[in-house]
Amino acid sequence: MYTLAFSILFVSFIVLTLIVRFWLASRQIRHVLAHRNAVPAEFAERIPLAAHQKAADYTVARTKFGLLALLVNTVVLIGFTLFGGLQWLSEQIFQITGPGMVYQLALLAAFALISGVIDVPFDYYKQFRLEQRFGFNKMTRGLFFADLLKGAALGTAIGLPLVWVVLTLMDKSGALWWFYAWLVWSGFQLLMMVLFPTVIAPLFNKFTPLADQSLKDRIEGLMTRVGFASKGLFVMDGSRRSAHGNAYFSGFGAHKRIVFFDTLLARLQPHEIEAVLAHELGHFKLKHIVKRIAMMFAISLGFLALLGYLKNQVWFYTGLGVDPLALPGQTNDAMVLLLFMLVLPVFTFLFGPLTSISSRKHEFEADAFAAQHTAARDLVSALVKMYEDNASTLTPDPLHSAFYDTHPPASVRIRQLNLAAAS
Repeated sequence: MYTLAFSILFVSFIVLTLIVRFWLASRQIRHVLAHRNAVPAEFAERIPLAAHQKAADYTVARTKFGLLALLVNTVVLIGFTLFGGLQWLSEQIFQITGPGMVYQLALLAAFALISGVIDVPFDYYKQFRLEQRFGFNKMTRGLFFADLLKGAALGTAIGLPLVWVVLTLMDKSGALWWFYAWLVWSGFQLLMMVLFPTVIAPLFNKFTPLADQSLKDRIEGLMTRVGFASKGLFVMDGSRRSAHGNAYFSGFGAHKRIVFFDTLLARLQPHEIEAVLAHELGHFKLKHIVKRIAMMFAISLGFLALLGYLKNQVWFYTGLGVDPLALPGQTNDAMVLLLFMLVLPVFTFLFGPLTSISSRKHEFEADAFAAQHTAARDLVSALVKMYEDNASTLTPDPLHSAFYDTHPPASVRIRQLNLAAAS
């Protein structure tokens, strides 16, 4: 009875999620197209109609492509679960490896490989059709496939040892394995924050010290005013892959570094770059990064505790098309990890706006911080250029934006900055 009830619940959430996501997408498409032929009044003097229409067309194309990917991913999800795909895969691997850790690692690796192969056509189309159609793609096909291979090798080198540790804890450390696994996961996340800027990111991009001395002096003056210390200012060759631009700081503790996309430096004036960086530094000074990390750790602890409960519930397996007793002498630790990873997004999608609320609040606070330490009008002009260059729509559907966008809509954000500039 529990098996059937959970299967029905799972299918119900899949259908509900599909309905909501298609409804939101249709709202977004209608809303963007309805405002396609007129630039919003607050942007009329800064953004030409052609750029506004390009952003509308780009948004609609991405939304439609997202729906196609959603349908395929849903079919794959059902195939892996209710249609017995994971059960079949596990049996085939078990016949080769027999019981033990090798079987579990092989199951996870095989699933990752199959999922990656399914994703490749979508990633390829997005890069060489969608992004190229709108003038954003700068990547060669050779670089695209080189990135795939590097990513797969890196994922294997990092992921397999981590998974081995988690599976060992699940098998050997008793009922509180999920808590020990959480400690390992949290430590791993902090380690990645340290290693990413100096070890991982350089595998994919070239980072060079900022050479513009006048801009460097301006930025260092800003960091002195706000009390931020970094390991250096770097320029990333983002133009090798895309025409999109951005700036960010990465690292943790004494390993923090500030990174600018070369495309951003080519487009913005020094005072605008300073304002954009002031916004990013606002996230640090206002403890947004620490708060997000703490929230991530708290949520992961809750999910791992839930996984600890589901691990011993037969209906969780059978309700998702898996027989937990089919493989003699073999634990189901790897299988429950896969099942949990597959179904979690289905059951949590409707809570998306809750995380967006916190993120948007942080964006407003970081904008206000930037307006205190630089000219608000400089951040406004920088944001307008970035919205134009990235073809970000100025007229998103409010409800669609609430579900998907971690940043406030452009009009709302810039209206707040204009008020700060006028005060």
